[in-house]
Amino acid sequence: MSMDDLSTPNLSNAETHVDTVTADAAPSPASPEGLELRAHDLATQLVGKLCHDFISPAGAIMSGLDLLEDPSAQDMRQEALNLIKASATKMVTLVHFARVAFGAATTSEAFNGGQLEKILSDMYTTMRAELDFAIPANMLFQKPAARALLNLGLLAGNSLPTGGKATLEATATDDGLVLTAEARGPRARLKPEAVEGLNGLPLGDGLNGQWIQPHWLYSVVQDAGGTLDFHSETDALSFKIILPA
Repeated sequence: MSMDDLSTPNLSNAETHVDTVTADAAPSPASPEGLELRAHDLATQLVGKLCHDFISPAGAIMSGLDLLEDPSAQDMRQEALNLIKASATKMVTLVHFARVAFGAATTSEAFNGGQLEKILSDMYTTMRAELDFAIPANMLFQKPAARALLNLGLLAGNSLPTGGKATLEATATDDGLVLTAEARGPRARLKPEAVEGLNGLPLGDGLNGQWIQPHWLYSVVQDAGGTLDFHSETDALSFKIILPA
C-alpha cells in the first residue's frame, strides 16, 4: 500500500457524509479469547502495512546497489547514488513516523508540537498534499495524543490523492484535548474501507491496506476513552478527535 492509497473519489459528490466514533462504538468481544484474537488480527494487519510501505524504498536501494556493481552500468553511477540516497531518506522517514504513530519504541513520554511537526512534515514529502501544522511548537502531547495526532495527519494527507492542503490544529481544554484536521483539495475523499476502519468496523470486501491505518486511529482514540467524528462534502473532509484529560 502506498501512502496515497487510503483516498479515492468513492463517496458521492452530491451527498454529505457524517459519522461519529466513540469509545464504545464497536461491539465488545464476547470473551477474553475474542479480545486476544482481535488484537492479534490488528497486529497482523499493521505489520503487513509496514512491510508493504518499507519494501518499496528497500527495493530501490537494492536496485541502486546493483547498478553500482554492474561493470556495464558505470555511466549510471551518479543516478544510482541519487536513487540510493532518496530511497534511504524515505526509509528513515517511514521508520521515524512508524515508531511514534504505530509503536512504542521510543523513550519519550511526551512530544512537543515542534517534534511532531517535523515527523509529519517529513512524511508529507512522500505525498501530494501540503501540510499546514497550525499547532504551537511548545505544546506538549503525551504518547496517546501524539499517536492520535500523527495518524490523524497521515489520514488527512492521504485523503488528498491529487493534492491540496491538510490543516491540523490542537486545543487544550479543562476536560482534555481537541484535535482537528481539515483536508481540502480536488477529489478529497475516503475509500469505503477507510470509512469502515474509522467506524471501528471489521474489514468488509475491500483491501486490507486501505482499512488498517484508519482502524488503527479508531483503536488509538478508543483506548484513550475519546471520540472521533468525521464529515465529508465535495472536495473537503473534516475530522475531530476529543481525548479526555
